[in-house]
Amino acid sequence: MDRRSFLKTSAIGGGAAATTALAAPAYAAGHRTLTMVTSWGRGLAGVFDAAMKTADTINAMSDGTLTVEVKAAGELVGAFEVFDAVTSGQADMYHAADYYFINQHPGFAFFTGVPFGMTAQELNNWYYHGNGRALHDELGEIFGLKSFLAGNTGTQAGGWFRKEITGPEDFNGLKFRMPGLGGRVLGEMGASVQNLPGAEVYQALASGAIDGTEWIGPWADEKAGFQEITKFYYTSGMHEPAAGLSVATNLDVFNDLSPAHQAMIESASAYANVWNLSQYMNNNGSALARLQAGGVQVLEFPDSVWSAMFEASKAVYGEFMGDELFKKINDDYFASMDDSSGWITNSESAYRTQRDRVRG
Repeated sequence: MDRRSFLKTSAIGGGAAATTALAAPAYAAGHRTLTMVTSWGRGLAGVFDAAMKTADTINAMSDGTLTVEVKAAGELVGAFEVFDAVTSGQADMYHAADYYFINQHPGFAFFTGVPFGMTAQELNNWYYHGNGRALHDELGEIFGLKSFLAGNTGTQAGGWFRKEITGPEDFNGLKFRMPGLGGRVLGEMGASVQNLPGAEVYQALASGAIDGTEWIGPWADEKAGFQEITKFYYTSGMHEPAAGLSVATNLDVFNDLSPAHQAMIESASAYANVWNLSQYMNNNGSALARLQAGGVQVLEFPDSVWSAMFEASKAVYGEFMGDELFKKINDDYFASMDDSSGWITNSESAYRTQRDRVRG
């Protein structure tokens, strides 16, 4: 099915793509240049790094035959306009969190993070050794995209709040920034959910336009400066137990590349996926300690909130089960998660519990 047919027949199709005709690839004496647009402000900690790592690795591997030029959000198109820019041919590829595009198809959420879903290791298991990558291809083909995971933030924090959360009722009327299906869950709980690009979140929180926000985790959140505004920080959330980031190339452009150049994009994306996750995990612990030393209160949601979130998440998933491809991805995703979790719980999780106990 092509994208035009899908959008005509689907009740969940998003906004129309830009009308710019597919741009001809740039060639010069055997050299090719691809334009990568991103959802990230230039220099935004971690996420923009992942985009640059992907591009820089492709550029180094190609030995001058392929160059990827990175455009930050707003430099060519807006943060949430990258999808249409690539499907229309205005740009060649994007780096983003695919759950920004659930209005195009809710199945994209699974390749970033979904409520009560996979951790980073579980996501990689599904993607590289289960059916995840094939399902990413199947979904992408509808829109003329060839996609690869190209970054991961690890388990994201529950977020920053102006006041302590004591029960589910505290979300009623709360103005909160959270994209993806996680945002839909908070909406089910009565929150007024905002979907803002990362570069705009600090100002929205500082001005009172929002009452709270999730972003990523201690290192990126500290870099963003949210601790300057509020001191209530919840370090575990249901919304993104792992947040995969993706590179998506216009499918016609990708198919026109040499097999070697295609392999470079795939390999560079996989490298960025591991490199970026390690970047966050290496920096989060010390950043959390600094936040706490600066007066931030590190909190966990009470059990009543977790239970209410789970019930709301079931309602959100149910909204989309009538879509055949969403259900196909959902069922395969959670089956893989259950398989992976069974061993991880009995091995790594059990080991870490005992390691931490005996080391004090």
